[in-house]
Amino acid sequence: MRYKRAESCCITYNLGVEKKRTEARSASARSRDRGRATRRRLIEATARLCKERPGAEVSVAEIANAAGVFPNQVTYYFGSKDSLLVHAAFLGLLHDARRIERIGRQAPDAATFRRNIARAVLAMPSLPSVTRALAAGISKPELASVVDRHLQLLFRQSERFVSQLIDGRGWRARRPLDVETRTFWSTALGAVLLVRAGAHGTVAELDLAGALTIHDEPEPG
Repeated sequence: MRYKRAESCCITYNLGVEKKRTEARSASARSRDRGRATRRRLIEATARLCKERPGAEVSVAEIANAAGVFPNQVTYYFGSKDSLLVHAAFLGLLHDARRIERIGRQAPDAATFRRNIARAVLAMPSLPSVTRALAAGISKPELASVVDRHLQLLFRQSERFVSQLIDGRGWRARRPLDVETRTFWSTALGAVLLVRAGAHGTVAELDLAGALTIHDEPEPG
């Protein structure tokens, strides 16, 4: 009888321990979900403010108020306001890039595709914020990896879109698609960065369409 009581107590104890572990895991998962949701709200609120007030300085208090969180949560989740601004700028750019893809799909031929894509990219509302993010990546080494991560995502998304489009249309590119997309975006972002830095001229003087080699004519020769 004493053996059975001891065994029963052991089982009860183990069940109690396992229950506490399960509850702890559940609490940890809920905490992670809340953290992800807060990060998302902060990024989206910052992107919205930057879009509404292009070129204007946005304060931590304004961001926190728009996201419905405390100001200290900006530094808790992102380390600094500059880091949050980088995340928000590229979120806006990725949203704009999806809109650009819809414009590209509507083009009846490759020449129209090149022209429409170039015009639409140079008019993207997210470009001013992205150029500030690029400048932050240069001046603040701790942000360089954040900028690079978002750029790589942009390149992959664009390469996937171009690959699907040319496969479906029977078009071609005169260089590898990873080189095509990197060259195009580097040209577009570099041009805007130069103009905003005070270089003479405007982006309208740039032949961005010429940075694309996508065509629908037969290969020469």
